[in-house]
Amino acid sequence: MHARGRLAGAIMSITLLGGLGAAGLPGAATASEPAQNYLVFYKDGGSDAAQRAVEAAGATIQARDDKLGYFVVRTTDPERIGADPSVVGVTLDRPIGRTADVPVAPRAKHAGPAPKHVRAAPKHAAPKQAAPKQAAQGGDPLSDRQWDMKMIGATPTGSYAKARGSHKVLVGVIDTGIDGNHPDIAPNFNRALSRNFVIDQPFDENGKPLDGPCEHAGCKDPADVDDDGHGTHVASTIGSPINGIGVAGVAPDVSLVNLRAGTDSGFFFLKPTMDALEYAADVGVDVVNMSFYVDPWTFNCASNPSDTTRESLEQRGILEGMRRAVRYAYTRGVTLVSAIGNESLDLGKVKTDTSSPDFPKGSEKKRIIDNTCLNVPAELDGVISVSSVGPSGRKAPYSDYGVEQTDISAPGGDLFDGGTDLKGVSREILAAAPEHVLRARGLLFADGKPKTSSVVRDCQGGKCAYYQYLEGTSMAAPHVTGVAALIIGRFGKPGRGGLQMDPAQVERLLYATATPKGCPTPRTYRYSTGESQVCEGPTAKNGFFGHGLVNAARAATVTS
Repeated sequence: MHARGRLAGAIMSITLLGGLGAAGLPGAATASEPAQNYLVFYKDGGSDAAQRAVEAAGATIQARDDKLGYFVVRTTDPERIGADPSVVGVTLDRPIGRTADVPVAPRAKHAGPAPKHVRAAPKHAAPKQAAPKQAAQGGDPLSDRQWDMKMIGATPTGSYAKARGSHKVLVGVIDTGIDGNHPDIAPNFNRALSRNFVIDQPFDENGKPLDGPCEHAGCKDPADVDDDGHGTHVASTIGSPINGIGVAGVAPDVSLVNLRAGTDSGFFFLKPTMDALEYAADVGVDVVNMSFYVDPWTFNCASNPSDTTRESLEQRGILEGMRRAVRYAYTRGVTLVSAIGNESLDLGKVKTDTSSPDFPKGSEKKRIIDNTCLNVPAELDGVISVSSVGPSGRKAPYSDYGVEQTDISAPGGDLFDGGTDLKGVSREILAAAPEHVLRARGLLFADGKPKTSSVVRDCQGGKCAYYQYLEGTSMAAPHVTGVAALIIGRFGKPGRGGLQMDPAQVERLLYATATPKGCPTPRTYRYSTGESQVCEGPTAKNGFFGHGLVNAARAATVTS
């Protein structure tokens, strides 16, 4: 969710990451500063020169990644290394996981924060599940609550009748995790390929609670756990099966791969995010959903007078690292989809940033920025950026936008959209939620009944599953990811991981099948809150809706 600076999308439920060590908030080095690990990105062909610069600074190389072109370096003087012409960025590898002495706590006692947010591929597992005949014909029990699926034509008489994806299509969810044991996730969950790239941190560098007590030895959750709920919601929208319980996803027959890069507290640091993208490319994942931004900077500026040398080096590292990771994945056949963000901003006209750096808490400062400063991954080349609409089809007021930045739109929910007969939380997006998260947040009674209308329980055949209404661009992006999976299922060719398709062709068909949506008249749209936002650009490509509203029904029938 990118509502308050972390997860790009669940406005009702999330926040995410970023910052420097106790010895420091980003700033100048001090004589007492302890050695810490940094990611040192070197220029193409500059590996040897960068290594000499590291050694000259008295630092040591802990690890290296030649695919993405960086060292993990332990040093007390990152600025000296960053001054070498062979180095393009130096970013702190934030100290997640220094928790060997932290006692393990039972999982039920912790569920994250309250809502706000060259390996050979293993042989593909998870055979296709046969859906009950009645469910296949009429949808799932809660399908009537899924206005979002009706809006894009993902219905029994729409895309479900023509294309549901394929278990050979691997959909990666880079998020806070996936509850792989949820009854409406498990049939499509690819346990063999799923990975967790983060170690939870109970406290931040200032001793304030962060992820809470560790539930597992070493503070590393299994790859089928989501202690926040954001990633499970995203995965459900993409690929919950038609199986006679709960809801159905856009592409109900695909395989869901957990590529966890977010902590329980919803922070997404650079290295886990790069690791997830690199792994996705290496094992043959076809499309990834990225409903987050990389902390600690909402906007990363390569050279900003408002920032210290250390801060500029860090932001250059994030920009360079994410560009390389995105390029690595894209050139290996991974279609990349991102939420655009939830700050109500025209991303092409942002002038100030008051929410960065957002880690540790209290590090934020006000700085002047311009359009060269980027929110990543949403604003990177090769990434499909998704804005959000409510049930009436208007752009949601929280959704970021911009004629350069918005590529396509999708339903993400809008509590204040009174343009239909839907009311309250029913204007949001309903998708799967982990039961233990709902219990930890006090949203269920002891007998399992929901305390609030934002949570829905569906029991079929003695088995119960839980679902939650959320809104945000994090909820919009997975609709696009699901339609991309349908396209790959139809046109992909046998390849690494199962099927493969050129991301450029996937993107072309996404836009060609989208429902055109022009700017409102007048172009300055005034919301009921009094806020005004200006839509620029023609119907074919504008700042509110990009190339239009994603359309599963058309994608299921289009010819290549």
